[in-house]
Amino acid sequence: RLVEQAQASRSRAQDLADRAAFILTLVAIGAGLITLIAWLAVQSGDAAFAVERVVTVLVIACPHALGLAIPLVIAISTTQAAQSGLLVRNRRGLEEARNLTAVVFDKTGTLTKGEFGVVDIATTDGLAPDDALRFAAAVEADSEHTIAQGIVRGAQERGLDVPPAEGFEAIPGKGATARVDGRELYVGGPALLAARSLELPPALREAADRAAHRGQASIYLADERKLLAMFAVADVVRPESKEAVRALHDRNVDVVMMTGDARPVAEAVAAELGIDTVFAEVLPEQKASKIEELKRRGKRVAMVGDGVNDAPALVTADVGVAIGAGTDVAVEAGDIVLVRSDPRDVLRIIALSRATYRKMIQNLWWAAGYNIIAIPLAAGLLAGYGFVLSPAIGAVLMSASTVVVAINAQLLRRAPV
Repeated sequence: RLVEQAQASRSRAQDLADRAAFILTLVAIGAGLITLIAWLAVQSGDAAFAVERVVTVLVIACPHALGLAIPLVIAISTTQAAQSGLLVRNRRGLEEARNLTAVVFDKTGTLTKGEFGVVDIATTDGLAPDDALRFAAAVEADSEHTIAQGIVRGAQERGLDVPPAEGFEAIPGKGATARVDGRELYVGGPALLAARSLELPPALREAADRAAHRGQASIYLADERKLLAMFAVADVVRPESKEAVRALHDRNVDVVMMTGDARPVAEAVAAELGIDTVFAEVLPEQKASKIEELKRRGKRVAMVGDGVNDAPALVTADVGVAIGAGTDVAVEAGDIVLVRSDPRDVLRIIALSRATYRKMIQNLWWAAGYNIIAIPLAAGLLAGYGFVLSPAIGAVLMSASTVVVAINAQLLRRAPV
């Protein structure tokens, strides 16, 4: 449905081609009349020759090529985009993508996975980090909290053998507790420390300070008497995000990150990815105004997002790119929908946009150039030199011109996307 919608939508190039085809039709009719009048005036006794010139002009004039120059490219590019995981909802958005000078990414769910992961572990009393993670994962195995799930996932990713736990109990606002290997263990945030009057050892305090500086949350593992470990958890950055940012920079495109998260968190992610500009602590209703701010600076802006809060910004941007795994509202607001949650697909959009535009321009130039040369020849401009085109030859040339446009459009399939 989205592919059909894209093929039905109109771009500026399509409007130009339609106007050019209409004008060419008028030019062909006008050229035919002028040809008839001119040859009757020059050879008043040979009306048959004059009529033959008129017929040749009307036959050889080829508005078909102009009319097909854009639709053929549109059909092929949208199909190719869909095969590459790019669903084009609005042709104008794809057309604008070739001119982008700035790409704004929403952080959570776009540059990051939107799920927490363990990025650092500090322990006391010689406890091995892997053992600390095993115990914490055992306590949190039955929890539905996103951070708890991140701890369990971290143990699974490391291939750790998580022991069974008994008597799991969630402690609202503080953490969770369970019996593991015969002793009561607790996992939670700073509120857990205060509730159990646990003192933070110097080694764990330093690790917690480092985590706070990087905008990461600190989660603690404790037994009945003391703290055992500290886990720094953070929203996991997609491994492909850094490659996407670097490739955009190589194309002289500025990369901007916009998020409602606290500035330390945002700046930590931006520093990791090498992002130029950060808009942090942005309220949902402010996102569209940030896009407007960039546009006032002369930027051609794409917005990439997946949430309801991103919809106004997607509409405001020159090109709105929605993550297919995001909300329906975001998908409906986007010009282009990414089937994969891969920021590198923005590069595919730019590459396809540029390749598509090149094919459109090539077809338009061919169609226009053919008619500029063919119509005067058909009218008998070189008849004095013995060069005269018959209507049959004119029909062959007209068909050949259309075939050339069709073949050139098909070459778009070979473009690297």
